[in-house]
Formats: sequence, C-alpha cells, structure tokens
Amino acid sequence: MTTSPHGVLGDSFAGATLDDRYRLDGLIGRGGMASVYRGVDLSLGRPVAVKVFAEAAEGIDDAERRRSETALLASLSHHALVRLYDASHDRATGREFLVMELVEGHDLRETLRLGALGPADAADILADVAEGLHVIHERGIVHRDVKPANVLLESAHLPSRTWNAKLADFGIARLIDDARITRAGLLVGTPGYLSPEQVSGRPPTPAADVYALGLLVLESRTGETPFPGPAAEAASARLVRDPDIPESLGSDWVTLLRAMTSRAPSDRPSALDVAVAAAQLDRTAHDAAGATAPTIAIADVVAAPTMAVDGSAASDAPVPDDGTAATRVLPAPDRSFFAAPAAASPQPETRARTRERERSADGERRWVRPTIAIALLVAIGVVVFLLLQSALSSPTTTSTPEPLPSVPGDLGVHLEQLDEAVSGG
Repeated sequence: MTTSPHGVLGDSFAGATLDDRYRLDGLIGRGGMASVYRGVDLSLGRPVAVKVFAEAAEGIDDAERRRSETALLASLSHHALVRLYDASHDRATGREFLVMELVEGHDLRETLRLGALGPADAADILADVAEGLHVIHERGIVHRDVKPANVLLESAHLPSRTWNAKLADFGIARLIDDARITRAGLLVGTPGYLSPEQVSGRPPTPAADVYALGLLVLESRTGETPFPGPAAEAASARLVRDPDIPESLGSDWVTLLRAMTSRAPSDRPSALDVAVAAAQLDRTAHDAAGATAPTIAIADVVAAPTMAVDGSAASDAPVPDDGTAATRVLPAPDRSFFAAPAAASPQPETRARTRERERSADGERRWVRPTIAIALLVAIGVVVFLLLQSALSSPTTTSTPEPLPSVPGDLGVHLEQLDEAVSGG
C-alpha cells in the first residue's frame, strides 16, 4: 500500500502485533471496509502493508478457502500489481487482515488533488493499470474497485521514467464472502467508479474493471470527476447517460475513452486491447484552440525537482544521479578540429606533416644532380659513338693539291723547291 506523511492518532491497532508476526507501526489510510497500516514482518524483517478489515467484513476465517485464494493471488507477479504476501484471521483481535507489499510513494487520488495530468503521464498510467488488469483477468479475477486511491505511484529507477503505477487491492472480493458483505449492507466498489451493471446489481465481469479504468483516466485528464454528486445520484447517473468526454482531449483519446465507458459491457475493449491502444495515444497536450493545456507533472509530486527547467542557470547546475533529472540537450560538439588550419598558425599535426613533406623534398633534391650528370654522360657517350661510327663508315678520299702558279725568275725556282720539300715530307 501507500505511505502517508500524517498518521492518525488514537487508532487502537497501532502498536499491535497480529498473528504474533506482523507488528503494526502506524496508520496509512482508512476506508469503509478496512484500515491500512505500515508494519513489519517480524519473521522476515521486511516492511509490509497490513490491511485490517472492519468487523462487518468477516469471511476469511475459512482456512481452506483462505489458503487457496491466497496462493492464487500471491502467484500473480507483475510490475503493475501490488504483491500479496499473506491473508489470515487474528484470533486475539477477531479481525481478518491482508499482508501486502509496501509501496513507498503517493496514490493517484493525492496527485489529482493538485490538478489534471498531462497526456503522457495519463497514458503511462493507463498502460500500466490496463496491463495489470489483463494479468488478473487471465486468472479469472475481477478487481471490482478500480479507483485513484488504488493506483499507487512508486518511484522508478530509470532516468527515462520517474514513477511506476501499481494496482492495489485486487482479489479482495474473492477472499471475503460476498454473501456476508451483502448481509452487512456493503457493496464492493466505490460509487463514483462503479460500472452500470454493478449499479444494477448484476455480477461484475472484467468489462466492469475496464469501465472503471476509463472513468479514472478521464478524471486524470480533465481533473474533474465524471459523475459528481452524492453517492446514490452519481451511481444512478451512469444508467441513463455516458460520461462527458471533451473533444479537446484529442480524437484518439475520445475514441478509446468512449469505448471503455460504453454502457454495454460487450461494447468495451478488453484490458489487453486498452494496454496496446495506450501506447499509440497522442501524448501532446492541447485544448480545442490548439494551445497547451495547463497540467501537472507526476514527477513534481513523486519527487521534488532537482534542476532548473526554465533555462535559468540550468546549464550551470550539476546533473543529479538519482534518475529524476529532466533530459537536457547537450551542446553541439566543437568541430573546429576538422576545419582547415590557418596558414599563420597551423595545428601541431599540420606542422609535422609539413616537416615530413620538407624532408621528402630535400631527399628528392639530393638525387636530382647525380641523375642529371649521369644522363649527360650517357648523352655525350652516345654522341661520340655516333660520330666515330660515322667517321669509320665514310670512304677515304685523297685530295690532290692544286699546283701553285708559276713565278718567273729565281723566286719561282725557290717556290717550286719549297713545294717539293713540303709534298715530299
């Protein structure tokens, strides 16, 4: 069950120990049929919630039936269901009681006192509770009393989710004899959330739970009870009219809620159908004019805000590690590293690459001169070879010098003698 910040003074069961095992420490809440206490299982040393029924709600004293029903309910394990640990009859006090999982948090009734929920929170509640109802319906159990006080909001442990919805008090009608309740003038259920068939006195079916869940979610979205007024008037009103579902909630919400709150049980979807449909609902808050509708956030109720969300100094606040911080948009990464470096101030990696290119250029220049010299020598050799080959292959020719002109006198004789001397040499 849920905890409460304020206890109730003067309660006779506070401090009592039931069945010599369950110590009751303080009152959490009280209803027409039972009171719920925070307690301790002395055998296992764990905290528990103990629901002690009023004297008029007897019926768990049948030991054989109690064991079978407790075994059935205790076998139901689901994140959206409050676990049942034990059910017994305390001889010392004459009271029957249930021992359940203790859920630390708030119930939906307390939350709705602050205002309507946004579509995202309401859709999450609808999905969780509908899935839990599907599990118990598959085991042949009808809850009969789906209402905000029986939906507990437990703090979650994921950064993407601040709470989990859990359905409490399922199976009580199976543990308590319906005949004894009827003789005592009691009705299992809350007038504001009873289905039309329950008001008419017909046996409730799983469709009755779907109807009650539809009223619960409608109240969560609008902040108003679908059938207000005194208990008798509120109960009889649903026999003649359907609840008012504002069109401003959105067409998908209106279609689903109208089907869930149909007066004919056969026209209502199953709990499984509702759970599947909840995942497809529009989570955008708007009114008929398209403006954002004023709502509260469950995170503001379940846990105090841990960081600014309006932009004021939010970027300077440390990110908490309790999983309740709102999602923040991280700044875009600095991509200046990938930009082309300026010529005046290159990046360190650019200088290294420049030095590497300079060393490569120096190496290339060291090889240029020897290469050119070798090329020139080869070219000269080729030219010489060609010239020699040309000289050797050309025919040898003997040229006969032309005779000198005759010169009269001694000078002519001397010239002839000189010419003969040269030619003969």
